Amino acid sequence: MSDYGMSSEELEQMYQEVILEASKAPHGKVGFAKGGAAESIGVNSLSSGESTLQASHEYCVPAQSHQFNPTCGDEVTVRVEISDGSDGKPQRIEDLIWDGQGCSISQASLSIMVDLVQGKTVDEAMDLFHDFHRLMESRGAGLHDDAVEEKLGDAVVFQGVSRYPMRIKCALLGWEGLKDSMAQALAHMNSANAKEA
Repeated sequence: MSDYGMSSEELEQMYQEVILEASKAPHGKVGFAKGGAAESIGVNSLSSGESTLQASHEYCVPAQSHQFNPTCGDEVTVRVEISDGSDGKPQRIEDLIWDGQGCSISQASLSIMVDLVQGKTVDEAMDLFHDFHRLMESRGAGLHDDAVEEKLGDAVVFQGVSRYPMRIKCALLGWEGLKDSMAQALAHMNSANAKEA
């Protein structure tokens, strides 16, 4: 029996239900069609490929990353707005949205990721990124660290997914988009700061 008083089969079924529920009503999913909710009006902007991203706050820098999993066809574009730290506080994820399509694992992982990192500092989000990667590398064994599993919250349901190498990429797709978009926003901030100096 597990720590929850459930058999491993019951626990696996509960995990599958959480993944299916999160994929059916994904948090943070917004259509990026022109004029849609994702087309924010603001002061700071960043060119990203074919479009110019607008931040919804003058103290934020936007960025986005498109990720594609050729193995199964999942794809996602993750958009992030990071505060520039001009208020003396740590750089923080002020807004996180995404658009894409794929299997229930990728969609659920994105939804749970949004819940976990929205409003967190960049450092906290990167810690969660690394913890989730470690979970995916566990091959079903889990992390055996209650504090880390507590931080990961609902993301621990992907422990079962980590047994299947072909599905790990599905779970990591949105997280890779988050990491890349945060890196782009931070690079833009550093470039702007260097110009001012």
